[in-house]
Amino acid sequence: MKILVDADACPVKEIILQEAKAYSAEVVMVCDTAHQLWYDLPFVSVRTVDKGSDSADLVLANLAAKEDICVTADYGLAALFLAKGADVLHPNGFFYHQETIDRMLFERHLSKEMRRQKKRFSGHIKKRTAEQDAAFRQALEHVLREKTAGAK
Repeated sequence: MKILVDADACPVKEIILQEAKAYSAEVVMVCDTAHQLWYDLPFVSVRTVDKGSDSADLVLANLAAKEDICVTADYGLAALFLAKGADVLHPNGFFYHQETIDRMLFERHLSKEMRRQKKRFSGHIKKRTAEQDAAFRQALEHVLREKTAGAK
C-alpha cells in the first residue's frame, strides 16, 4: 500500500505526511516542473514530470494499484484511480465512489461548457477551512487504519 498524491496544488500535503509517518505508509507525490517539491523523509518520494496538461495524471494513473490510497481533486484522475480499484480521497475529506463518479464528471463537463460560453456563476473561491482539513485527516486516518489492520 502506498499513498499517491496529485501534488501540484494539493492543500493537504503536510497532513498526508503526518498520517503516513504514523502508519508507516509510503508516499509518492507527483508534480510538474512548475511545482518543485523536496522532502528529506525516508518514506516519501517525489516524481517531477514535464509541464503538460496531463503529465502528472498519466504517471499517477500508471502507478496506482488496488491497495493504494490516492489523493486528488481532479475528477478525471479520480475515475482512473477508481478503475484500478484504489481508494480515492478528495482533499476536502470525501471519498470518490464508482456509483457517483459519472455524475461528477458530467457536472464538470457542464461547468466547462458554461465557462466556455462565458456564463459564470460567482467567481469567488472560498478559502480553505480548518473543518476541511479535519475532515480530510479523519478520512485518511480511517482508510489507513482499515488497510493496516487488514495487513496484519
